[in-house]
Amino acid sequence: MNNTMEDGHESNLVYALVYGCILALGLPLNAVSLWILLRRHSLKSPSVVFMVNLAISDLLLVISLPLRVYFYATGTWSLSPEACIWTTMLFRNNIRSSSIFITFISVDRLLAVVYPLRSRHLRTAPNALKAVVFVWLFVVVLNIPERLRFSKFIKRKNNSTCFEFQHNVNINDNSHGYKSAFTYLMSVLALTLLAVNVVCTMLVSWTLRRHLSDSARVNNKVNVMLIFFMNLVMFIICFLPMTVALLLFGLPVSTPLVCLASFNCCLDPLLYYFSLDAFWKKKDDIELAREPGQGHTISM
Repeated sequence: MNNTMEDGHESNLVYALVYGCILALGLPLNAVSLWILLRRHSLKSPSVVFMVNLAISDLLLVISLPLRVYFYATGTWSLSPEACIWTTMLFRNNIRSSSIFITFISVDRLLAVVYPLRSRHLRTAPNALKAVVFVWLFVVVLNIPERLRFSKFIKRKNNSTCFEFQHNVNINDNSHGYKSAFTYLMSVLALTLLAVNVVCTMLVSWTLRRHLSDSARVNNKVNVMLIFFMNLVMFIICFLPMTVALLLFGLPVSTPLVCLASFNCCLDPLLYYFSLDAFWKKKDDIELAREPGQGHTISM
């Protein structure tokens, strides 16, 4: 019994260390990225609109991590149940909104590469703003039933626990059917988003091989494909394991998979760097640096 408790405490310390590292990397990376996106790139581009909201989503996850670090380091929750609920909702909102915004970026790149002329009326900042508003509303709506159910279980526990409350859920509880339906819905959503990213990657790869001029291939192909490759890597590494676990075992998702999913906030800044021409430069400077007669380029 004592050995089991010691092993559990050591595991919790590992989780605290992992979340601490994600916090130390994710906070400065996303804060600087958001500052650069807002300061040096206008919100007139749909890509920038999606990336700004992705950075905001990552920062929401990051600000929830200190309490997770404290909980796993000490093994107790000294704050109110309401604080636990809000912290958990911030964390889960990032996992959902990040996967959607990453997919939006892939679709936007697909339209820019495969349908550059026909998609001009779709690839506008107002349409991008409408899309991100819809995403945030969708995430908030998902929070309503989940928060009610979360509160119900938190009230049954003592105030010394928070994130691990689901490990003691009674399988015969009346809301277990809702949990299964909600889990299935989230899994289907994640797999659908993954399928969209795979299709976008295949179509763009095919288009780059067949239709771009030689000069365009040299100047743009590597960066364009890196965007899609990184999106797929983030989905496969960060989101797919949790999705498979949800489908196979349901809730609760094991803590290591939750740690893995939260790592996406450290990878997203790489996406901004490769998605935008001259990420560190102002947009006006980029336009002045472009010379005529360089051949076809893809607008990022």
